[in-house]
Order: sequence, then structure tokens, then C-alpha cells
Amino acid sequence: MSTEICKHPGLNLGAAHPEAHDAAEVVVFGFWVFLMSDLVLFGLLFATYVTMLGATAGGSGPKELFDLESAFIQTMALLTSSFTFGMASLALKYGRHKLRLLLWLAVSLIFGMIFLAFEVHDFVTMFNMGAVPSRSGFLSAFFALVPTHGLHVTAGSIWMVIMMIQVVIFGIDTRIKTRLLRLGLFWHFLDIVWVGIFSVVYLAGLA
Repeated sequence: MSTEICKHPGLNLGAAHPEAHDAAEVVVFGFWVFLMSDLVLFGLLFATYVTMLGATAGGSGPKELFDLESAFIQTMALLTSSFTFGMASLALKYGRHKLRLLLWLAVSLIFGMIFLAFEVHDFVTMFNMGAVPSRSGFLSAFFALVPTHGLHVTAGSIWMVIMMIQVVIFGIDTRIKTRLLRLGLFWHFLDIVWVGIFSVVYLAGLA
């Protein structure tokens, strides 16, 4: 397959990485299919949340439970991590030394951890207020949607740690390059989903 005509959605490594560029044509397309199936899952969770928004069973609703400041900090942390992962992707494509790639991956991981720390703090605060999933249909839907995204971020963070270890051990070969391309798609996908959560759950809930 020619590197001149081989293109796929996402970062194309180009002629500087001909073997990885060609290999990515198949594996990255397959990963896009996985992401679209994951998008269907989140679509169902969004739909469930919206339909259950008023089902508070006489308990607390969004205005009593949500902390917009914390949600905004989470949003900024995840958006920043998406930017820094973009810098890692550019380091992968144009860099000649793995240290810069590792640095940007580490920064992305730190911002991901900040996001998770604030999210867990919010969940603990809600639990202390008695806002548990079994309290109402609204809370059941909320805890089905938002923590599912958090679990994805956790999985992505673990994946990032594994990739950093593999870069150190194996260097930046074709397998590492295509795995990093897929991790990048996954991480940016989670960023987009979170923007939807921030808009639908937090901003609309506190409006």
C-alpha cells in the first residue's frame, strides 16, 4: 500500500514513517469502528439521563448536588490533556528523540489524574449528602453516565502508563507508533464526550 494514497482519519504519520503509516491504515480504521460502538453506548446513557432528569423522587436535583466550579476545573484539565497529547502526537511524527514524547505523555497523564481526582471528590461529596444511585431515577442515570466516562479516563490513563513503559523498553517502533495513534484517538474521544457531559449534565442542570 502506497504511503502517497494511504490516509485515515486522525494523525497520518506520512512518508517519514512508511511502515507504520501503512500499518495504521487497517488498525486505526478498526479502532474507529470500536469508538463508534462506544459512542452508541454513551448516546444511550445520555438519552437515559435526559429522560430521568425530573425523576428525583422528592430528593435533591442538579442544582442542589452539582458543583459547577469543580466541573469546570475538570473540563479545563481534560481539554489541556487533549492539547498536550496532541503535542505528544506531533513529537511522535516529527521528533527524533523519545524523551520529548515521554514528557508530553507524562504531562497528559498528570492532567488526566487531576480530572479523576476532582471527579472522585465530587462523587464522595454527593454520597455524603445521601445522593446515592438507589435514591432516585435521576441519580441512577447520573451515576450510569458520568462514572462510565470516568472509568474510560481511568482505562486511558493506565493505557498511557503502559505505553510510556513500552516506549522506554522497546523504543519507538511500528507497533508502538500504531498503539499511540489509537490511544490518541481514544483520549480525544473522551474529551469530546466530556464536553457533552459538561454541557448536558452540568450547565443545563444548573441553568
